[in-house]
Amino acid sequence: MIEDPGKLMETVTAELGKVVKGQREAVEGVFLTMVLGGHALIEGPPGTAKTLLVRTLARITTSRFRRIQFTPDLMPSDVIGTNVYDQRTGDFRFREGPIFTDLLLADEINRAPSKTQAALLECMEERHATVDGERHPISSVFTVFATQNPIEYEGTYPLPEAQLDRFMTKIVVGFPDHEREMEIVSLHDAGFDPADLDTAGVEAIMGVEDVIAFGKRIRAARADEKVRAYITDVVQATRRHGQVAVGASPRAAIFMLRMAKAIAILEGRDFAVPDDVKRHALPILRHRIILKPEAEIEGHTTDDVVADILASTRVPM
Repeated sequence: MIEDPGKLMETVTAELGKVVKGQREAVEGVFLTMVLGGHALIEGPPGTAKTLLVRTLARITTSRFRRIQFTPDLMPSDVIGTNVYDQRTGDFRFREGPIFTDLLLADEINRAPSKTQAALLECMEERHATVDGERHPISSVFTVFATQNPIEYEGTYPLPEAQLDRFMTKIVVGFPDHEREMEIVSLHDAGFDPADLDTAGVEAIMGVEDVIAFGKRIRAARADEKVRAYITDVVQATRRHGQVAVGASPRAAIFMLRMAKAIAILEGRDFAVPDDVKRHALPILRHRIILKPEAEIEGHTTDDVVADILASTRVPM
């Protein structure tokens, strides 16, 4: 593993950048979410490399990768697994589902019924699966990247607010600009095959043990009382804002603290400052805020509210 955290982030960005063009915020977001032991909701239109982004992250961190296509007929047992009868031994044997991996891509999670969504989200929270009263541990770096298509809502089951709150970040992936799209076309013209990352020369730069060690290093960073108070002020401001019906939970403040420490380590410091808090405040807060109906009618978004709160909340010296 690369000892310099800043150099590590540059290397991660460079390796992911070999196949994912023009998504620097998303690249940093998915990597730090994994290192911090969280889960991410990735929203973007089809064809914007959401799956490719997670597959490439698995490659560079030497992690196991599985993908589930969520559909209306998907059952909890299809996700977690089930006990099957073994005729040779006369006993029941647990057959693991796809959640027994390191990185799980839950593709179009809002297309599965609430019962299946709840089964996955319970595993995300507890880090184990329970089948017929028996607990089965999941990977220590188990990270769910759940995708949503912001365009098609027909036949979907939107995630309830309580379940959305379990995702550390909501990362929005948009269409690339002209220059980046030219790079994508040129990459494919040169022979890149999305099914084979070797064609882009993507290399592993760290192992699962390195991910865990990096997470421990981040948690050891310090956050002054003034920084912790600033985080609290920002989160509480989401509950008082005039356009907000329901603000962010205390879990948001915890995630903001963890992310601020991560940014501090990447910047070569062992202490967090307010600018570290601001850097990823948007992906941590945007899915935890419910706007008032009149605010939505007027065209306001949760991103607008977060930007307004960050601009109006006093920053400690």
